[in-house]
Amino acid sequence: MANPLSADALVTALRDEGVTVVEHDGWRTHNRNHKGPWGPVNGVVIHHTVSEGTAHSVAMCHDGYADLPGPLCHGVVAKDGTVHLVGNGRANHAGSGDPDVLQAVIAERDPLPAPVRNTVDGNPHFYGFECVNLGDGKDPWPEAQLEAIARVSAAICRAHGWHAASVIGHKEWTNTKIDPRGFGMAEMRARIAARLAAPAAPAAPAAGAPAAPRYQPYPGAAWFAGQPRSEIVTAVGRRLVAEGCSAYTAGPGPQWTEADRRSYANWQRKLGYRGADADGVPGRASWEALKVPYTP
Repeated sequence: MANPLSADALVTALRDEGVTVVEHDGWRTHNRNHKGPWGPVNGVVIHHTVSEGTAHSVAMCHDGYADLPGPLCHGVVAKDGTVHLVGNGRANHAGSGDPDVLQAVIAERDPLPAPVRNTVDGNPHFYGFECVNLGDGKDPWPEAQLEAIARVSAAICRAHGWHAASVIGHKEWTNTKIDPRGFGMAEMRARIAARLAAPAAPAAPAAGAPAAPRYQPYPGAAWFAGQPRSEIVTAVGRRLVAEGCSAYTAGPGPQWTEADRRSYANWQRKLGYRGADADGVPGRASWEALKVPYTP
C-alpha cells in the first residue's frame, strides 16, 4: 500500500528501467479523480486493448467511450515496446473485482485466489497498462512488447518497493474478463522478478544490432511561433509526407509555413488529437512520436 507516484516520478522510474516513453499532451492532468479516490495504490494490472494500430489504440485509451470516459489506463504498450502515457491519476481500467484478490496482492501472495466476487472498485488501487493486441489468442506478442510490459511493471514495483506478485492480469482481478490473452501472467511475473533481482538498467542492444537512430530533440512551441527557417523544418516536412499527412503544394522546404502547420495538424489528428489539440503547433508528445531525424 503506497501513495501514487507523481507524474515526474513515474516517467523517471520508467526511463531508468529502460522503457521508451512517449508523453501525450495533457496526460499529467488527465484522470477521473473527480469520480473517486486515487490511491493508496497496491499494484499493477495488465490488459489488452482488443484493437489494432498504435495511434488508434492510444486515442481510444485516452478518450474512452460515451459510456466509459477516458483515460482507460495510465499507459499503452505498443507492439514495438514504446509506452505511451495517456493518464495520471484514477483511470477507468480495473473496474470491480474480488476483495480476496486485493488482499492477496497487498500481501504479495502468489498464487492468487480465483476471482469470484466483484465487489471492490479496483480503480483507486491499481496502475493500469493496456497492451495493443486483438486478444483473440492469435495476434502475436512481439518480444519487444513483452519486454516492455516486464520493464514497466518492474519500474513501478521498484519505485514502490514491491515484488512481482504485485502485478496481475485483468482476468486475475475479475471473472468477467479474459485479458491479457496470449501469454501467461505467471511467466510474466517470473520475468519481472528476474528484472527486480538486478539493478535497473537500460535495454541492451542485441549483438551486432545497428546503432539506434538519433532523433531531433523537441525545440519547443515558441521556436515554431517565430516562423523559423532551418533544415530541421525540412526534416519535419519530409517525415509528415512519409506519414501521409502532407498539405504541401510544393516542398517541403526549410521555411516554416502555413502548409507545414496544416500538415502537422494532419499528423496530430492521425495520432488521435482533436480540436485545439490538433492546431498544427508541435507539442512534445506528437514531436517525439514523429521521430524527426537528427539534423546537426
